[in-house]
Amino acid sequence: MGLFRLLLLIAVVAAAFWLWRRITQPARRPSDKKPGPVPMVRCEHCGIHVPREHAFAQDQHWYCSQAHLELGRKPGEH
Repeated sequence: MGLFRLLLLIAVVAAAFWLWRRITQPARRPSDKKPGPVPMVRCEHCGIHVPREHAFAQDQHWYCSQAHLELGRKPGEH
């Protein structure tokens, strides 16, 4: 009889702890604010792809850095 009471007490304490945690913590939902794909552009000088927000633009051409913007398009390409 003592073992049954002990197991019952453990079950009641575990259930109370589970309920208390569930009530006090906010619900965990999957993040609704998943970032979408970032628009990428190709550097006209070296060909590397960079996020458009970090790229430098000139006359509808994109560059990965200020240095490549100043150098312009790769020689041999128009």
